[in-house]
Amino acid sequence: MENFQTQKNALRVFHQALDAAKPGAHDRVLWNATTPDYLWRGFHPFDELQGPESVAETFWDPLKAALSSLQRREDIFFAGRNQIDDFASVWVVSMGHFLGLFDAPWLGLRPTGKLAMLRYCSFDQIIDGQVAQTALYVDIPHFAAQTGQGLFPKQTAAHLVQPGPMTHDGLLYAVQPEAEGRKTLNLINAMIADLGQWQSGLPLEEELRRTWGEEMLWWGPEGIGATYTIPRYAEQHARPFRAGFSERSHTSHIARLAEGSYGGFFGWPNFTARPTGGFMGLPGSESEGEFRVIDIYRRAGDKLAENWIFIDLLHFWKTQGVDFLAEAAKRRRAAE
Repeated sequence: MENFQTQKNALRVFHQALDAAKPGAHDRVLWNATTPDYLWRGFHPFDELQGPESVAETFWDPLKAALSSLQRREDIFFAGRNQIDDFASVWVVSMGHFLGLFDAPWLGLRPTGKLAMLRYCSFDQIIDGQVAQTALYVDIPHFAAQTGQGLFPKQTAAHLVQPGPMTHDGLLYAVQPEAEGRKTLNLINAMIADLGQWQSGLPLEEELRRTWGEEMLWWGPEGIGATYTIPRYAEQHARPFRAGFSERSHTSHIARLAEGSYGGFFGWPNFTARPTGGFMGLPGSESEGEFRVIDIYRRAGDKLAENWIFIDLLHFWKTQGVDFLAEAAKRRRAAE
């Protein structure tokens, strides 16, 4: 039985070195841990970066300069083979929050001198003990809202600093039963097939009950928010989202995997759609928008119980001609 311990240990060592590094030292950590053609993907404004120096200078050094005494508070950790490439590659997933003191400007946001938490989730492909690819999605609008600098005009569900699993068992550092991972991946695949294309023909709540538990927890991104139970999820996200969009493309992922009761996927983008009915309080548009998404799931029995979602809504709105980060930077300059 494959146990992924080598890949898990490689990523844990890499994260420990990254977390300990000071601004200016991240490039050395990345050089030691990554392959020569290392590819990094992140939310707007970072997008795709190639190579250790670019990742260090663009993301890690500015983040550590802004959030002093940064620590990683990990809630979910698992590994598995990637279904998308016929299970050829191994990826390791880490999800939680970066916590620090917001002491210097970051991405046009004003520092508060107070504690702030930045939601993150990363998918890392491990080859021969080295990191070949990273997708690191951070919820920048969620961070901005915590600091009193919310970027978006409206959301349908709740803003919360989002906890880890209710069961407190998401850190799969040890070997997991292979059969449990297969159950989780099969359930995620069933959810994608039944719900992902909005074509089941069933009433929405009945659709959801095919793969979700009645008391599902949906930890959505800032701009949409978090919601609880099938009826409230339908009311506060699924129904308004479907009403707001048309011409949704088929789902496409770069990695999809599971281990134990946890699994997830990411895409670049996952799908496209047109906000013809309006979205997040803004008017409708005929322009196609891209959705870059990470979804992480916890399975309980034969149903999905919790879902943590990272959607690059800044990138989506940039495709619609709206740059919320640039507007925030203008406001900060005007206030100085």
